[in-house]
Amino acid sequence: MRSLGYYDAYLGFLSSQLPRPGSEARILDIGCGSGAFAEAWAAIHGSGVDITLLDPSAPMLTRAEAALARRGLRADRAQGVLEGYQPHAPFDHLLAAHVIEHCPDPGAALANMRGLVQTSARLWLVASKPHWCNAIIWLQWRHRTFEPSEVARMLERAGWALDGIYDFPSGPPSRTSRGYLAYAV
Repeated sequence: MRSLGYYDAYLGFLSSQLPRPGSEARILDIGCGSGAFAEAWAAIHGSGVDITLLDPSAPMLTRAEAALARRGLRADRAQGVLEGYQPHAPFDHLLAAHVIEHCPDPGAALANMRGLVQTSARLWLVASKPHWCNAIIWLQWRHRTFEPSEVARMLERAGWALDGIYDFPSGPPSRTSRGYLAYAV
């Protein structure tokens, strides 16, 4: 992910519209994968954040934990899927990069995310966009792509208000992905 420019793209997105988390903010990285999104969050907000990594894959959780450990951050680990995840307390910020395009019902996934937070919590969502590059990626991952209007409708139906759209400026992320910032209503 780093060599393809996604880490740098996530840094740009997360720093583009900075609602600053409080010192007690709880962050959940849904489908954390390699940890690039959570690592970008930690690079911007420091090592004093309370972050939980959620992923169905134990090896990916280990990889994400290692990425955060290199930044001096210890993360809580939750192995499982979004639909079955039950946190002990609501989160203040959700990170979800390239998650909804792999869900059987993306709208339901966004509604499940809404159930993990209180009103005014933030969702930092990255989703695949229509582009011929995604046709190549589709051959391996069989994922969906979304137009901004589709994402806006799904967010609204799931209890989120769209606060901003971020177009990645360069590299593969500019062709494959789009960022969405939303808050829970």
